[in-house]
Amino acid sequence: MTLLLGMGWGALGVLVIAVGAIFGVWWERKVSARIQMRLGPQQIGPAGSLQMIADVPKLLFREDIIPARADRTLFKLAPLIVFAPIAIAMVVIPFTSGWAPMDMSVGVLFFLAVPSIESIALLISAWASHNTLSTLGGLRGAAQLISYEVPRSLSVLPLVLLAGSLRPLDIAQRWEWWWFPLTLVAFVVFFIASLAEMNRGPFDMPEDESELVAGYFADYSGMRWAIFMMAEYGAMIVASLFAATTFLGGGWPLSGAAGTVLMVVKAVALVTVIMWVKWTLPRVRPDQLMSFCWKILTPLALIQLVVVGVVLIWL
Repeated sequence: MTLLLGMGWGALGVLVIAVGAIFGVWWERKVSARIQMRLGPQQIGPAGSLQMIADVPKLLFREDIIPARADRTLFKLAPLIVFAPIAIAMVVIPFTSGWAPMDMSVGVLFFLAVPSIESIALLISAWASHNTLSTLGGLRGAAQLISYEVPRSLSVLPLVLLAGSLRPLDIAQRWEWWWFPLTLVAFVVFFIASLAEMNRGPFDMPEDESELVAGYFADYSGMRWAIFMMAEYGAMIVASLFAATTFLGGGWPLSGAAGTVLMVVKAVALVTVIMWVKWTLPRVRPDQLMSFCWKILTPLALIQLVVVGVVLIWL
């Protein structure tokens, strides 16, 4: 029964991410257009809002090309392995007070650990292509994901200390307004580390077009390529929902359905900032990326953890 329930919520998570990806692509086109003083999509539907509905059939019916030297089995499985952990991670997010699709006592650890499987998927997709540039992109992506997992995980620990629980529902229910200024540094660390986890600019070296064509998914086309894109937008949605629920108090100061709507608004605002960052900042070098992780973000996360510990001792 539990397995069937989990499969059901997982399927619903896939649906939410798929719809969110369609909206997200349109929204990013509009955000990037504003930054570049353009109009963006405007022909199909109001303000071009139906553009992706026109684009999706093209992806569905485009020829699925598999390189002659590729490992066909791994090549076909890799997009699903990239996407699945992101959809699964969504099930522990509390969408309203007292309720989450899957209420786990170690939900925070589950949320942080499951998406890490993506590093294996990146290596599989890169290796299966039998392409030098793809392999380099996969190695970059795995190194980046593994490294930034450290500050990202450390940044959530202050909230765990304040709530006294690893259960996301407890963090959401016990959240108080003064937590945000106290954990502001942790929130910034979580946000930046999440950008690197998603391979979003300015940390998109694994798919660096100027050096690696498209990195680990350079040889993918059609619907398999679309799944990689869905995974990227899904990661944005899931990370933003988690941050809105834990760091920003979810629906606070509202409750019930109004609180859920407010939480979604906060998440959309964070997604917009993620897009804004990508289209504003230049891509950094791989050595700068690693240096920033280990020399700046990780120490900041540890300092934040100490500060919260001292505050709790005083309280």
